Amino acid sequence: MVEGSMTQGAGLGATARTTAAVPPVPVYGSSAAPGPLPGGGSVPAAPNPYAGTVPGATPHGRVPRDPVRAAPPPHPAPAAQPTAPTPPARPAAPVPPAAPVPPAEYTPTERSLPVMGPGHTLPDTPLVPPQDRPTVELAPVPDPERAQAPEPGGPGPLYVVGDVHGYLDELREALAAQGLIDAKGNWSAGNARLWFLGDFTDRGPDGIGVIDLVMQLSAEAAAAGGYCKALMGNHELLLIGAKRFGDTPVNSGAGTASFQAAWLLNGGQRTDMERLEDHHLQWMSRLDAMTEQDGHLLVHSDTTAYLEYGDSIEAVNDAVTETLQRSDADECWDLFRKFTKRFAFRDEDAGPLAVRELLDTYGGQRIVHGHSPIPYLLGEVGSEEGEDEGAPTVEGPHVYAGNLAVAMDGGVTMAGKLLVVQLPLN
Repeated sequence: MVEGSMTQGAGLGATARTTAAVPPVPVYGSSAAPGPLPGGGSVPAAPNPYAGTVPGATPHGRVPRDPVRAAPPPHPAPAAQPTAPTPPARPAAPVPPAAPVPPAEYTPTERSLPVMGPGHTLPDTPLVPPQDRPTVELAPVPDPERAQAPEPGGPGPLYVVGDVHGYLDELREALAAQGLIDAKGNWSAGNARLWFLGDFTDRGPDGIGVIDLVMQLSAEAAAAGGYCKALMGNHELLLIGAKRFGDTPVNSGAGTASFQAAWLLNGGQRTDMERLEDHHLQWMSRLDAMTEQDGHLLVHSDTTAYLEYGDSIEAVNDAVTETLQRSDADECWDLFRKFTKRFAFRDEDAGPLAVRELLDTYGGQRIVHGHSPIPYLLGEVGSEEGEDEGAPTVEGPHVYAGNLAVAMDGGVTMAGKLLVVQLPLN
């Protein structure tokens, strides 16, 4: 965290000049020039602090105080001589410094101080000239970037992902485009929040790879202060049923059927079934059916069937989890069938009413869902294989039902687009 800066030199006043007995402080790294001593002789030049330690220094680089140099005795005035004047004494040659002997506790970062002789003065040079010193207390100027940053510990930006259906490469590309993962596929969004709206498998080439990536990002995001979570889609229910019940007959309401047959009919990939492991099943079986985030009610399917499982988000999520735990084939099939319903919000008149019923029951100001591809909702294609028309054009989410619903399935299975967007939408 960048601290606020203070004005250098504020409050510094001038100090009295030192006496001649106080040695001056030379410029750091320089050597003091030799000078004459009273009574003859000269002061040896101070050694360069970079050239080694001073002889006689303590292990911490300090020079013991020399009482003779620190307080030289006064010299009496010479007596008058009747004879010829005495020639001036020859100045003593500078004493060469002894070879540096590192103390026992010497480290390369320690530097000794130069030895200073008497007869020097320390000039008093203020750090800030008097005319530049402030006369009032200055308040630190805040960093503009920090002023706009969110409060520490607050929630990060909210993102949602539409139906993936096994298209792992497209998912990586879409997440990277939003800055949520890096080039290696690892979480790079800090405290951002990411919700998948379900349908990870079937129709595409690598559904288990998609689940593995979502589970990986969930752990990495949590470690970074954010989170990555997922909702239950009808294809998760279908894959769980196909694994648990296989060809066991179930009452479909229109005769007998089985999860295995329905799974294959709806794009089930045998490679996904071969790679499906217990930890994948356990993870899928615990997914929530709905959640409310920042005024958005997130669900997988555009249906009002959620109302049959409870009058609160917690009640619906508990009912779905308990149904899967009981592992009753007919009960699980009924849950799958209801989650497969769609288009409850598409009608111009009834659609907004259906959305409001869900919002009034579970909270939020807008529903965000997957499940029904946007080309379906726009009437561009008549089937998910896209036989009737060419590739649909999907630029982003579809907002409809009186601006109360947002469709997020971009139709990646029909050459559409895998959508990853930040909420709220502009």
